[in-house]
Amino acid sequence: MPETTTPFPQGFLWGGATAANQLEGAYAEGGKGLSIQDVMPQGIMSPRVDGPTQDNLKQVGIDFYHRYATDIALFAEMGFSVFRLSIAWSRIFPNGDDAEPCEEGLAFYDRVFDECARYGIEPLVTLSHYETPLALADKYNGWVSRDLIGLYERYVRTVFDRYRGKVTYWLTFNEINSVLHAPLMSGGINTPKEQLTKTDLFQAAHHELVASALATKIAHEMLPGSQVGCMVLAMPIYPLTPDPADMIAVMDADHANLMFSDVHTRGAYPGYAQRYFRENGIELEITPEDRDILTNTVDFVSFSYYMSICETADPAKKIAGEGNIMGGVPNPYLKGSEWGWQIDPAGLRIVLNQFWDRWQKPLFIVENGLGATDELVDIDGVKTVLDDYRIDYLNDHLYQVGEAIADGVEVMGYTSWGPIDLVSASTAQLSKRYGFIYVDRNDDGTGTLERYRKKSFGWYADVIASNGASLRPSR
Repeated sequence: MPETTTPFPQGFLWGGATAANQLEGAYAEGGKGLSIQDVMPQGIMSPRVDGPTQDNLKQVGIDFYHRYATDIALFAEMGFSVFRLSIAWSRIFPNGDDAEPCEEGLAFYDRVFDECARYGIEPLVTLSHYETPLALADKYNGWVSRDLIGLYERYVRTVFDRYRGKVTYWLTFNEINSVLHAPLMSGGINTPKEQLTKTDLFQAAHHELVASALATKIAHEMLPGSQVGCMVLAMPIYPLTPDPADMIAVMDADHANLMFSDVHTRGAYPGYAQRYFRENGIELEITPEDRDILTNTVDFVSFSYYMSICETADPAKKIAGEGNIMGGVPNPYLKGSEWGWQIDPAGLRIVLNQFWDRWQKPLFIVENGLGATDELVDIDGVKTVLDDYRIDYLNDHLYQVGEAIADGVEVMGYTSWGPIDLVSASTAQLSKRYGFIYVDRNDDGTGTLERYRKKSFGWYADVIASNGASLRPSR
């Protein structure tokens, strides 16, 4: 037989990605304060409610808080070398601005990181993943306030000091570019979006960018050998037609998305952003100290990838796609998932090449997956899910990652979203399942919370064991 080869380098980090607010549960245990997630029971674009409600599935999640050891053992069984998770800021500082951190919260993540270490799994830790402490939204209006930079600094210094030697890879903010589109979820901003000015939104984004660069600086000082990355929502954008006006529309849309990583990787606002600010009357408070802090650039760029979009200059053709936080026009050549997200494996190769050519920084794919309705079946007394559709989706995307690596792109690793079923960020459903592991919990809150391996569990284990050699060419 011919020798099997793989473009994936030795030491490639294989694993899965989660967020505290979508799987931990235990929302009022261990000294934890409320986060914005506790008043957003319907998902990413929903308005806030007055307080915690019984229909918020995130309050229990999948009970990772009590079952983390079992879940991490299952990740190890698949061969994970990395596990992306987030720290819930309100577990460490329940109100965000408390005088002292919560020891119970710090100890919980000690236990999680120690469990990862038992299996040789590297934690990849997101410091802020759509879970700003609710008190900071109420008291400061979230990241609109410059005060949050100092409060975030104290939080990151606390966790850097506590987990030195346990965590090497850090991400500062999840999908930081989404703050312009989902200000409450992404930036803890209490003011309804329709009442926010462009200056409000970009000032909040600026505060997050300064805080991100400051965290990078602090990590490099406190944790020699650590690596800090930004995390953005990646979405290749195609012109709807060959009309040059459509290509200009693509360029403008790309600029709006890429500005955040341009600042993270280059240490200053690009010229196109400054032009946009001037022409839209956006006047930001940017201090000389801010400009100095922004020069602390990231070690790598990480991103989520779920779909691509089209753009056009023709207002009559601007039809928004389903389920997409960033807007965009549907591509007539692509099919969509159950939730309307267009499936484009080749787009992942395109975005990897685009990012590498633009920044020359190592890249890390930290979210990619298929949300689908799964059916639990019994085969010879074993409960499972025959999720060939998920295998096909992930195979085709990972094959394109291999193609990008062959193109010369430096890719550090891949963490699928999410390796175990959890509560969807966009819709707050459990029926929108992503995992290799089925969790017996339903949209109405019923279920045993038992875990079952899906067919994709064994498939992903084979991919990892072969370092990608088992992948078949995408269709």
